[in-house]
Amino acid sequence: MRIDFTKFLLVAALLFCASSFAKEATASDEPKKDLKTEIKEYVQHHLKDSHDFSLYSYTNEQHEHVYVGFPLPVILWDNGLKVFSSSKFHHGEEIVEVDGSHYKLYHSKIYKTDAEGTINYDEAHHPVNEKPIDFSITKSVVMIFITCLLMFFLFSGLAKSYAKNSGIPTGAGRFFEPIILYIRDDIARPNIGEEKYKKYMPYLLSIFFFIWFLNIFGLTPLGVNVTGNIAITFALALLTFLFTNFTGTKDYWKHIFDPLGDTLPWYGKLLLYPILIPIEVLGIFIKPFSLLIRLYANMQAGHIVLMSLIGLMFIFKSWLGSSLSFGLAFAISLIEILVALLQAYIFTMLSALYFGFASESHAHAEEHEGEIQHL
Repeated sequence: MRIDFTKFLLVAALLFCASSFAKEATASDEPKKDLKTEIKEYVQHHLKDSHDFSLYSYTNEQHEHVYVGFPLPVILWDNGLKVFSSSKFHHGEEIVEVDGSHYKLYHSKIYKTDAEGTINYDEAHHPVNEKPIDFSITKSVVMIFITCLLMFFLFSGLAKSYAKNSGIPTGAGRFFEPIILYIRDDIARPNIGEEKYKKYMPYLLSIFFFIWFLNIFGLTPLGVNVTGNIAITFALALLTFLFTNFTGTKDYWKHIFDPLGDTLPWYGKLLLYPILIPIEVLGIFIKPFSLLIRLYANMQAGHIVLMSLIGLMFIFKSWLGSSLSFGLAFAISLIEILVALLQAYIFTMLSALYFGFASESHAHAEEHEGEIQHL
């Protein structure tokens, strides 16, 4: 009997999350929270980054929380370098003392505090304690390292297979070669141009597979949400912004500060340019901003919907309601696989479009404009 590995992985992930919900909802010595509140806190915890790699937790027979995972290094700069293991925080339950300074892990952030772990708040109930500069290796950073290593070994192996077999890939390369050719022939060449697309290909390939792999990892029982972190999407969009503007031609910058060229007399420009030039300059920043928001919002929303549907299983507490919730969560998981690929494609496609605008020469622009008018 043939087993579809993708479906098996999705079912395993859903059952894994469901078991985590069930174990977190078991009795303890602490006052029992409302079930909807527990589900909301669980979903919020899943969406956040963490200083340890916790897979799941449960309450044992002694009513003690047991966490399954491993600690990560905490690296702080606070009047000097402070390095220690995240296990010292004991998942936020303990205060860590290093060189006379005390630190507390509070809502996934590290604050300076006293020996009792006092957290001070402002009128909006936001912590006002001093925060050290945090360079810690968090859960998201670990997944980024894993993804980078996976890409390195995968594509270095693909390059070696090309060299050994006269340009014919073997193994996993047979699956990835059509994707690489599609990015080259259907994304880079049409949007950037035959003359200049090659210098952007390394970045376009890297960003596509990096986002795609991280999105897929986010659907596994590992419980990572890297591309749902706005800091990560901001960094990716910033790279596209830098590549676009530092490789832009003089015609690109001329179009921004002289968008109408010679089509208007000077007095017409005097009236319109105070409006047009700020819009063009603003567009430089709106383009990468749309990249980071689109990727962040889609991946964040997908995780929220999926985890909320799993939580409904424990609210209904019936064979019919829970079965429907599980079936809907499974269907959403299948859609999320498509979304994971689609978001990588959109980010790569828009980056190629921006590179094409930046590298387009005046002669090529006029030729392209003439073809459009002819059509």
